Amino acid sequence: MEKPNKKKVLLFYCEEAQELAHKVAAQSDLIQLQSISWRSFDDGFPNLYINNAQDIRGHHVAFLASFSKPEVIFEQLSVIYALPRLFVASFTLVLPFFPTGSFERMEEEGDVATAFTMARLLSNTPVARGGPTSLVVYDIHALQERFYFGDQVLPCFETGIPLLKQRLQELPGADKIVIAFPDDGAWKRFHKLLDHYPTVICTKVREGDKRIVRVKEGNPSGYHVVIVDDLVQSGGTLIECQKVLKAHGAAKVSAYVTHAVFPKNSFERFTHKNDGSEVEFSHFWITDSCPRTVSAIKDRAPFEVLSLAGSISDALQI
Repeated sequence: MEKPNKKKVLLFYCEEAQELAHKVAAQSDLIQLQSISWRSFDDGFPNLYINNAQDIRGHHVAFLASFSKPEVIFEQLSVIYALPRLFVASFTLVLPFFPTGSFERMEEEGDVATAFTMARLLSNTPVARGGPTSLVVYDIHALQERFYFGDQVLPCFETGIPLLKQRLQELPGADKIVIAFPDDGAWKRFHKLLDHYPTVICTKVREGDKRIVRVKEGNPSGYHVVIVDDLVQSGGTLIECQKVLKAHGAAKVSAYVTHAVFPKNSFERFTHKNDGSEVEFSHFWITDSCPRTVSAIKDRAPFEVLSLAGSISDALQI
């Protein structure tokens, strides 16, 4: 089947995602960056202005968002709700990291499902002239969250795993790599994308008041083991996995996460020290879905950023 002609896209972006937006635009001459004046009134509420609003009529428009903290969500939602109403041909919202995705569990009466709340807010994005908003999200935390969105948006779920696969092929000793999953949830999300590698599955078991990481299946002995998960917060699980894999004979251990959240600078636990202490992780690959973290870990081993720019550029043509 013949593919449709590629479209020109006008890409707006939040302040935090400026660097990523420029990388996306550099991928294609069909992507043209646009600007928004991100101002505030004296009381702290947003005073926003979409520049050249008249000129975007009839064009395909996209917005690159970053919901890094609750206080920026309101101003970005205001823009997200406004852009489709400016008589644009179509509207695409790129939200690389869906931030409330790890808080979807309702374990007892009174728990608030913030992931569902966020999905409802995004589902109320106005319909553009060309139809519902396209919502591009990478490696959403729980698979059931794709069903949280209403019919006014069309979720497009992408993954950063191809970036990892390409990077692993570039490593020396690429034939001695094993993929480890920290739990069954990570295995369910990613194993089909990495099924040409041997795998190790870890699990958490309760011993008294503690939860201990164990190797559930697979053999890491003698291999370069790469732990794969969708996101990292404090990093405690990754560290415990690394210890167990080393104890089972792993030659070295690296990690990949699509979303490096690292609240309270918890990435410091992973940085290579120059004091002669043992290096815990040989490589730690992340994407630029969380721009604040990318800025904080710049040029700090063992971190390496695999940019989503090319993938986002391709997604804007869907």
